Amino acid sequence: QVQLVESGGGLVQAGGSLRLSCTASGGIVSINTMGWYRQAPGKQRELVARITKGGNTNYADSVKGRFTISRDNPKNTVYLQMNSLKAEDTAVYYCNADGAIVTMKGIGPLDAWGQGTLVTVSS
Repeated sequence: QVQLVESGGGLVQAGGSLRLSCTASGGIVSINTMGWYRQAPGKQRELVARITKGGNTNYADSVKGRFTISRDNPKNTVYLQMNSLKAEDTAVYYCNADGAIVTMKGIGPLDAWGQGTLVTVSS
């Protein structure tokens, strides 16, 4: 069974930094895109950043220049370095991965989410 395990969330003061990690495991054949999304209280989940297997990235306008996404393909791990954090970055951050997995019927699609990690930025 596929699992995405996130770590690195916590409480930080405005202007500070945090680094999130997410590792995928369990029957994975390949991972195409890995990404980070976030959901603040009362708001919809939104894309923060994502990265393809080849290293192409895209970011939400609100985090450009402050956040950096990277990945370690052999380890099926994606990172999110968050600098110059603002109070409005407070949210639960979720990791996502898409690609292919081994199923009982052969190869199937992978589209999995982590359990979320809370980032709280105090102003």
